[in-house]
Amino acid sequence: MYLNAYIHILHFNINNNHCFLCTYAHHPLSATSVGCMVFIANYTGDRLNFGLAVERARYQGLTVGVVVIGEDCALATTDKTAGRRGLTGALMVMKICGALSDEGKSLEEIVKLAKDAASKMGTIGLSLTPCSIPGSGPSFQIADDEMELGLGVHGEAGVKRTKLVSAKEAVKMMIDHMTNPSNCTHLPVKKGDRVACMINNLGGTSMLELNIIAKETIELLESRGVVVERAYCGTFITSLEMAGISITLLHLDDTLRRCLDAPTTAPAWPRPLLPCGTMTRKTPVRMPREDIQAKVTKTGPKMATVESAEASLIHDCLKLAGERLVAAESQLNELDRESGDGDCGSTMARGAHGILASLGSKENPKLPISCPGGLALTLASAAEDTMGGSSGGLYSLFFTAASTCLQTTVSPNTYCDALIAGIQTMMKYGGAEPGDRTMLDPLHSASQAWSAALSSHSPLDAFHLAVEAAEKSAEETVTMKAQAGRASYVSADHLKHPDPGARAVAIWMRAVLEALTS
Repeated sequence: MYLNAYIHILHFNINNNHCFLCTYAHHPLSATSVGCMVFIANYTGDRLNFGLAVERARYQGLTVGVVVIGEDCALATTDKTAGRRGLTGALMVMKICGALSDEGKSLEEIVKLAKDAASKMGTIGLSLTPCSIPGSGPSFQIADDEMELGLGVHGEAGVKRTKLVSAKEAVKMMIDHMTNPSNCTHLPVKKGDRVACMINNLGGTSMLELNIIAKETIELLESRGVVVERAYCGTFITSLEMAGISITLLHLDDTLRRCLDAPTTAPAWPRPLLPCGTMTRKTPVRMPREDIQAKVTKTGPKMATVESAEASLIHDCLKLAGERLVAAESQLNELDRESGDGDCGSTMARGAHGILASLGSKENPKLPISCPGGLALTLASAAEDTMGGSSGGLYSLFFTAASTCLQTTVSPNTYCDALIAGIQTMMKYGGAEPGDRTMLDPLHSASQAWSAALSSHSPLDAFHLAVEAAEKSAEETVTMKAQAGRASYVSADHLKHPDPGARAVAIWMRAVLEALTS
């Protein structure tokens, strides 16, 4: 269970007459030097067996230093127990002692500093799945919608089980428990404290999840005024198949920080990534995010504007289209699970939320609704910033190209021209064509119907025909062979519903029509 961490962190310095033995492998190396130091994780079996080894070594004349490490912050009871368990914090103590040995410190000095470091740290764990014992299966059971706080690396029971929560909420639960003064094993952490933070993978956690936890942990600590001078994130002490994490905090002084930074050839010890010439890790200050309206260039060509009545209609169109896309999030996500990662609805909803949040009222709009060309550029920026993914890029291209048709004149014909220009740009950079089962299909059908009807119908009737064509085309994608986008990698046998991107186009176009006719 611990062999990997043991091999990677072990430090030897025979020249200084020190040998470091780690209990974690449960089969220590023999010591042939004059001085020896033994790290014992605070478990009864470890203390007994390695205590016996220490006493025998001393009997044979070997100088032995011993540090028992128990930094677990899970225990909340004051009843007599076996004490705090030794967890991931032991690795930082070993790293510090290895550096002190390289500096030529005596065994007595190293023992003293090791005990000091061990008294300044705390660890708390959280698991979503049990660990396994080879040949015996899971060591305990936990429901799929539960997680356990404060469990041990051997599968010992934790302090409580809760329903699954977000990473942010989980980290807050862990740090709150770790620092709660009412817990007898808590680690005091206050504003201004300097700490090293280690995020450990308990064995079955992905690097993506691990880094999310690291982000949330650092942000939470810094929001409370704690200075996170060093942050380590990786796989250090594991339990077989256990999906979970542990968070370790160590109060730093200059000596401990210097020892953590000391060079080592141990391949699994992460080195701090600091800007040249700096010694203290700092989270970069967030750049202020401008309102998306400010992204419209003020040095570009002067664009055509519309009267207040038409601007009011544009406001209504944006508002209703955004609301409809937000309402359709689950429906579109369900459609997207056939061919993608099930996030089409969420992507569209993010864009809609961004626009709605910046829209303002008719009387006091925050977006340039009286300037359609400028509005198109603003929507392009919003799509790029808030949606993300292929859809965000395509809609940003679409609105950017559309804005060029609305610079000097605004009319039903120029709106249709803007739609066509946007489609052409999407085809140019996206690679899709009409008939490829994408969002392009309803847009192309709408542009053809709109263009053909403008010469013989009223503008509103012509747009009505365009919307109907878009809806019909969106539904017809169910029979099309996917030849672009993520769906093109999926067997046609699995595509039994309309394309989600195409359905989204039909939804917002229908909303625009309803706003115009209400």
